[in-house]
Amino acid sequence: MNEAVLDQFNKAAQAADPIGATIKFVVDETIVFIDGNGDENKVSSDDNDADCTISTSLENLMALRSGDLNPMMAVMSGKVKIKGDMGVAMKLQSLLS
Repeated sequence: MNEAVLDQFNKAAQAADPIGATIKFVVDETIVFIDGNGDENKVSSDDNDADCTISTSLENLMALRSGDLNPMMAVMSGKVKIKGDMGVAMKLQSLLS
């Protein structure tokens, strides 16, 4: 599962413009760190400090990506937890679609 999650984020990150920040996703036990400060988004499984950390389950992540779960409702209901810079979190649509 770890590789599949990391691979999906890597594909989405390469297709998106650099986000100009760092984001860490904690999906169940899997960590996905995205460094978008350079010319491209770089994805790794490093557990680094990030401008924004987003925690959720794999089930909720898949529901977000498919459009079955509204991002705002997911945060409001506690299915997705965000720590750090909310402005960075708002840039995530390009990485989740």
